[in-house]
Amino acid sequence: MDISVVIPLLNEEESLPELYAWIKRVMDENGYSYEVIFVDDGSTDRSWDVISALKKTSPEIKAIRFRRNYGKSPALHCAFHKAEGDVVITMDADMQDSPDEIPSLYKMIKEDGYDLVSGWKKKRYDPLSKTLPTKLFNATARKVSGVKLHDFNCGLKSYRKEVVKSIEVYNDMHRYIPYLAKIAGFNKIGEKAVHHQARKYGKSKFVGLSRFVNGYLDLLTLWFLSVFGRKPMHFFGLWGTVMFLLGFIAVIIVGANKLYAISNGIPHPLVTNSPYFYIALTMMLLGTQLFLAGFLGEIVSRNSTVRNDYKITEEL
Repeated sequence: MDISVVIPLLNEEESLPELYAWIKRVMDENGYSYEVIFVDDGSTDRSWDVISALKKTSPEIKAIRFRRNYGKSPALHCAFHKAEGDVVITMDADMQDSPDEIPSLYKMIKEDGYDLVSGWKKKRYDPLSKTLPTKLFNATARKVSGVKLHDFNCGLKSYRKEVVKSIEVYNDMHRYIPYLAKIAGFNKIGEKAVHHQARKYGKSKFVGLSRFVNGYLDLLTLWFLSVFGRKPMHFFGLWGTVMFLLGFIAVIIVGANKLYAISNGIPHPLVTNSPYFYIALTMMLLGTQLFLAGFLGEIVSRNSTVRNDYKITEEL
């Protein structure tokens, strides 16, 4: 199979027939063998009924329905597991991503040898309240990840099949799939300016300040895991040891000053009256806790955890 098109969605009943017809026209014109995988992320409208109706006349359609809303990352994770195409293309269901970009994205993977190609919405049809924070977010992501992309969070991307089978997309990590691919060893990551359209139906599901705050926290988590995830003792153990030793040395100095004063008959306050004693004690306690955190992290890292357990009610 040439292409798997993955479309996560939430309450997009109006756009689905038109979007699928557009995808089908592009695929037929280029002679691709393909599948379209819809992931209904707990929609409360008629989205699943629309998908079921399309499935009756279109065997290329596959679909997954979540019992409740889990988010875009779980939707992509489950679709990636199901995808069979040599090239996997993701796009949003709101028709702001153009299926006409599919042939060029496919060629960049198959002919130009890219592992991943990310769309770049050079001209956006979003409000200023969304575009300005997005630019700041992308600048930070470029700096931290070392992946030189203008638009990390663009829903329109193409992947070599091996990439989607090698990465784990969980929580809200869909924003950082290029970074996840880099960590997994897929370094040929490209970018393509794509056409962005104004939303035709419904309203955006990604609103509010929390998504930007969570985005930065996820980036910090991903950076830490990429550097210390497999060897947490290298971080916690190092700083725990440093803090403990500094605290221990400080306690020795405080105690030595006290003994020196006693041996020479010099009046000296109680050790517990010195603020340095408590600072030293605190550093030793924190150092011990950090070291234990590293030790526990090592134990946890050696045990696989089930992070992607999602309740699927129906599949087509």
